[in-house]
Amino acid sequence: MLVRGEVNIRDPYVLLDKGKYYLYGTRSETCWGEAYGFDVFVSDDLESFEGPIEIFSRPEGFFATSNYWAPECYFYKGEYYLLTTFGAEDMLKGVYILKSESPMGPFKPYSKRLTPNDWCAIDGSLYFEDDKPNLIFSHSFEDGNLDGEYCIVGLREDLKEALDERPKTLFCAKDAKWARPVPFAKAEFGIEDDMYFSDGPSLLKTDEGKLFMAFSSWSEKGYAVGCAKSLSGKVNGEWILDEEPIYPENGGHGMFFRDKVGKVRFTLHGPNDKYMERPLFFDVTIKGDKLKLDL
Repeated sequence: MLVRGEVNIRDPYVLLDKGKYYLYGTRSETCWGEAYGFDVFVSDDLESFEGPIEIFSRPEGFFATSNYWAPECYFYKGEYYLLTTFGAEDMLKGVYILKSESPMGPFKPYSKRLTPNDWCAIDGSLYFEDDKPNLIFSHSFEDGNLDGEYCIVGLREDLKEALDERPKTLFCAKDAKWARPVPFAKAEFGIEDDMYFSDGPSLLKTDEGKLFMAFSSWSEKGYAVGCAKSLSGKVNGEWILDEEPIYPENGGHGMFFRDKVGKVRFTLHGPNDKYMERPLFFDVTIKGDKLKLDL
């Protein structure tokens, strides 16, 4: 068994299923290079974990060879769907779905590409409204989108493909007062103009009907998590962004989940340093229209 501090992943995602926690994430060691698969860690208490247990291994000749990022697992209509980001040298990153009969895999390729071929899209998250599935994702900067868009597109009921040719923008990371242009955009990516980073959207609908979205971008202190609230309580907004981040530095790409007693929790990875990332867990407090993490 591993204790929580020994689990080395980015982009943590928790599924509670039949009394067990299943923790998914991006392999730290292959995040920035060639990638080969995804794992799960299994726990009764979010303190001790069995794993890593490989749930997807790159098939021979598979189209994606890098950017195996941000796996999120959903139980839907009796089966398990793993939402993923995939990339390769000859294609822009995009969002896809794998499928299995078990949260422990093996997962197999299932959907078409769910995001436009000419967009760089990462970090998909599913949100069901009025029983209809929607894909929320980050439109990233590699295709010239420098404002850090968070977008939505409806999916077919079987989750195999998107319903619309072009997704809709919900809001941009640039809109957050706390967000700052990435300081290393020119040195690392050759981008001269201000470039705003966006990743890791996660939505929370409260029992009272309030709808929040956590998202990650760059702050004065580095990688950080912010929060937005939908004024209508619907996924299409209007979205109002908090003026200050809820997690201010050196950690991000988080997600909401409910624990075994129904309490809302939040997990993210920190620190945001290569090969040092660990899943961190926080209680969530909501007062009025404000959501905060109990840091």
